[in-house]
Amino acid sequence: MTYKIVFFDVDGTLTNYQDGSISTSTKKAIQMLKNSGIRVVAATGRPLSMCAELIDLGIDTFITANGAYVKHQDQIIHKTPVTRAIVKEVNEFACENQHSLSFFTEVLSMNGIQNPTTLKALNETLSLNEFPNTDEEIINKEVYLMCLYADKKSIEKYVHKFPHLKFKRWHPFILNVLEQDVSKSIAVKKVLEHFDIHSSEAIAFGDGENDIDMLELVGYGIAMGNGHESLKMVANFITKNSNEDGIEFALQKLELIK
Repeated sequence: MTYKIVFFDVDGTLTNYQDGSISTSTKKAIQMLKNSGIRVVAATGRPLSMCAELIDLGIDTFITANGAYVKHQDQIIHKTPVTRAIVKEVNEFACENQHSLSFFTEVLSMNGIQNPTTLKALNETLSLNEFPNTDEEIINKEVYLMCLYADKKSIEKYVHKFPHLKFKRWHPFILNVLEQDVSKSIAVKKVLEHFDIHSSEAIAFGDGENDIDMLELVGYGIAMGNGHESLKMVANFITKNSNEDGIEFALQKLELIK
């Protein structure tokens, strides 16, 4: 099979799941793919502002905010703006109930509710060691995704309060708050359409539960050795851990790089 495009999750996949660094072997592998004419796309839960290191690697197509905002160079391919009234109402309710809420524009901000469990989740998903800033003007901006930090029991009150919204859990302590559906697979389809590439000609790497639909969509799905067990169950191949040159190992197995 001739593959034309590779989608990479970032945290725990392109980055070392232990320290957040990008290995020399992974950097070289990305450059080799690009040199051979294969498109490289980052598909991440991060906002675009947290992708500078990836831009430095020559990646110019980004699926960000778990699929809510997609950009190729300066062109926006896909976005899912949330109604400003919804942003305001959910934010007020989250603050009343002392739950952390994050907002994705091209940058990441939060509602100012801070606790250790939220910070742990931010570290596990975005490699953050401190809370993002609070943006007092967020309700006046175009927000593409909100993430609520709460346990299963707490969500019941949100479902009751906002029956017209979807609350989609992708981490034990994080849920997407959705007015319209958002996923990496929807965003991947938009990218494939943009470049006129069939899904069978695509490869995807991931490590988390929010990568499952992406791996199922493409022609060949690869789970990192450090990945979630549910992701490994849908993968075509399980590579080594992200701290053991897993990207390079899998691409060499597929003979896409030497």
